[in-house]
Amino acid sequence: MINFQRLHAAQREQYNAILMEVPEQGCEYSFANLRMWGRQQVAFLHGCVAFFSHFYGRSVYPYPIGSGDRRQVLEEILLDSRERGIPCRITNMSDADRQELESWFPGRFHFRTDRGSFDYVYDINDLADLKGRKFQKKRNHLNRFKADHPDYRVEPLTMDNLDMAQDFAAQWYQARTQEDPHGDYLLESVAMDRAFGGYDKLGFDGLLLLDGGELLALTMGTRLAADTYDVHFEKAREDVEGAYAAINCEFAKYLRSKYPELNFLNREDDLGLEGLRKAKLSYNPHHMVEKHWACLAEDYDDGD
Repeated sequence: MINFQRLHAAQREQYNAILMEVPEQGCEYSFANLRMWGRQQVAFLHGCVAFFSHFYGRSVYPYPIGSGDRRQVLEEILLDSRERGIPCRITNMSDADRQELESWFPGRFHFRTDRGSFDYVYDINDLADLKGRKFQKKRNHLNRFKADHPDYRVEPLTMDNLDMAQDFAAQWYQARTQEDPHGDYLLESVAMDRAFGGYDKLGFDGLLLLDGGELLALTMGTRLAADTYDVHFEKAREDVEGAYAAINCEFAKYLRSKYPELNFLNREDDLGLEGLRKAKLSYNPHHMVEKHWACLAEDYDDGD
């Protein structure tokens, strides 16, 4: 079996050196997400990184990345699944990955597209400047916020104000759970706690939106590629009109100033939720990161 192990914070540079050299990847491949979400493990093999992830009782193999011998890595993944006695499910594939897998193992896999996991990627200048007719509604929300909070300010999230941000996030999740007792906020709240706990070691940037001493919104993210930044979390007071528009715009400006080489902001997927999809589409994404699954034909059933 492959000796998969959990990534350690000290391996961030080793992992990112590989990640930054490969074509555009989905948000699942960010170092922070691999540390925050679920039970995820990796193995450095043949100049690549192989992955083994566990969510809701199901084990999957996200498509390996790296400029080394990916075909050999996939051969070892096939063997690993047999030795573990589990179906060989390969996830998070781009179109190019899907074509590559089929070319190496023709006819051996069934494929399906996972629309709910597509990432929304935006031009950083679009979100920072909100220019043009397509952003008129967003400017209206932002202007309403500025009119209601003329003395608002933004502050970088640091270890000095981290406790305030944690308290705000805890209150946000508590309120959401009361409003929607059947909503599934557990995994996300655990992930956000891990983000706060490893804020510096995981390479986070964050921003707070304040009016006086009152925190109105916060956002956090990490680097995903040389030209792309991953926005992992964005939380705002639901009773403050325009707070989401304001923190979104301010974070884009902040990141553009801090990292002039950035072109894009990946704001992750919509989980297949209609309301979230509508909200993400309303910001006019530059493009989507499409994702596909594969299941070894001999393991396939209609539930995959």
